[in-house]
Amino acid sequence: MPDIDALADELVAAMPRLDATERWITLTLIRQLALGAPVGVSGLATAAELSEAQVADTLDRLPGVFRDEQQRVVGFMGLTVVEIGQHRIHLDGRPLSAWCAWDTLFLPELLGETACVTSRSPASDAEISLTVTPTGPIDIRPPDTVVSFLLPETEFDADVIQRFCHFVHFFASPGDGERWTAQHPGTFLLSVDDAYSLGQLTNRAAVGPVLVPGGR
Repeated sequence: MPDIDALADELVAAMPRLDATERWITLTLIRQLALGAPVGVSGLATAAELSEAQVADTLDRLPGVFRDEQQRVVGFMGLTVVEIGQHRIHLDGRPLSAWCAWDTLFLPELLGETACVTSRSPASDAEISLTVTPTGPIDIRPPDTVVSFLLPETEFDADVIQRFCHFVHFFASPGDGERWTAQHPGTFLLSVDDAYSLGQLTNRAAVGPVLVPGGR
């Protein structure tokens, strides 16, 4: 049985330390991305009710901000409006991509939305689907689906997709996942419920009070 609290502590240690304004911009940015289009500084500043200069400075300092040629944000904190990989988050009919399986489990709480998630096992190519509500995962198919995981060796930075996300996938069963983890040192399996609980803990560390309506 994994120690979810201990795993959360190690993940939080790899996350950037954000002040209150940075947490608010972080949450506002992923909620703007969830609308399905690239996010510019001006639009983000309006949504966050902050100055463009303050938003632009924060974006320059936050790790893992991916932009298009117009310097609009197209990906951040596990969510992207550009189709990549096998992990899809469907929000009220809007299809978006996640960087890894775990992203699909912690993002719905941050977004305050229910997400229909689809993915495929990298070992067997089996189709996987589930619904992730702001309070937990339901309708998991196949029901024995598990999630591979890897503890970060360094702080999360611009290489987070290559160093972490590429090792975090859904598998149709423990046996399906074990064949894959045996070939990828350092990886291990979590149940979907445990991976969701882990995301809840790291969400609190990442954005804290701003998850509360009106919290800043």
